[in-house]
Amino acid sequence: MGIKGLTKLLADNAPKAMKEQKFESYFGRKIAIDASMSIYQFLIVVGRTGMETLTNEAGEVTSHLQGMFNRTIRLLESGIKPVYVFDGQPPELKKQELAKRYSKREDATKDLNTAIETGDTEGIEKYSKRTVKVTRQHNDDCKRLLRLMGVPIIEAPCEAEAQCATLCKSDKVYAVASEDMDSLTFGAPKFLRHLMDPSSKKIPVMEFEVSKVLEELELSMDQFIDLCILSGCDYCDSIKGIGGQTALKLIRQHGCIENILENINKERYQIPEDWPYQEARHLFKEPNVIMDVPEMKWTAPDEKGLVNFLVTENGFNNDRVTKALDKIKAAKNKSSQGRLESFFKPVVSASTPPKRKDLEKVAKETSTNKKSKTVGARKK
Repeated sequence: MGIKGLTKLLADNAPKAMKEQKFESYFGRKIAIDASMSIYQFLIVVGRTGMETLTNEAGEVTSHLQGMFNRTIRLLESGIKPVYVFDGQPPELKKQELAKRYSKREDATKDLNTAIETGDTEGIEKYSKRTVKVTRQHNDDCKRLLRLMGVPIIEAPCEAEAQCATLCKSDKVYAVASEDMDSLTFGAPKFLRHLMDPSSKKIPVMEFEVSKVLEELELSMDQFIDLCILSGCDYCDSIKGIGGQTALKLIRQHGCIENILENINKERYQIPEDWPYQEARHLFKEPNVIMDVPEMKWTAPDEKGLVNFLVTENGFNNDRVTKALDKIKAAKNKSSQGRLESFFKPVVSASTPPKRKDLEKVAKETSTNKKSKTVGARKK
């Protein structure tokens, strides 16, 4: 889920903290990518028609491999150096949210069965996507693929978004790419949405700067974290009746959650019993991450290994894989070139914030991407 309604809240109250960028503008940049979110997107989009998905001869889903392979090549061809970060063990506080996601998938499965019985094609399309879940096997498949492609991966001890943010804060990468807005709550200096969208969508990358977010909202980082908890996060329930705008008003007025709880109208707003907001705050401020990450290296692809994995084991077209390998090798030479900033002094220029109608469009898209990382039906 990330942070409920945060994109719209920032569009309304901190538009200068958001700016549209061209995909190609990240040439030469190292970008930390939330792998599980990307895999989820591939599973619900790549090769899916109703309940049918891409599979190999054994009937195993390969949509995640197709999506990861093609999208990573696109990044490499644009001179971007991706590093994929995979989720580890979820924190204890997230178990309630994960239970909710499981329940929603169960409900979607029932709705899907009903749609199948009644021949409701639209219902089949809609509910089959809601049953999708990223499994350990999906993750292991993509880890193996990326290693064979020569792209570095990091296995986070806990939340991938937190590990991505740590890489960015320590200048190991330029920015974090995900669709979950809590990358900002973990303090990622630069955060990118839509970087992993297919080029056919023609959606510009939306870049957020946490320093400008704080400046425009007139909040400290601690206050921003409290704002996100009040708005709704994965670690605890929110206070019923308090959305993003009300949360911002209360934080500006009272400074922190403790002061809000002392002054809030408890008849109007019901505070959850045993509300673990302090534990949630601690997870955002001091997440379980690897601080000393080994040097990340982008190496030449293992051509023989890739052909064996994709063609022999998963039924990919040999000619297409061979052509893709040529692209990867050409991209490696391209990415060795430096950015223009390496040769010329940067020119400071005022960036134009996105138009209001574009911000509203981006805010609407958030609801689509907030659906939990959920196992898709396989082609018979």
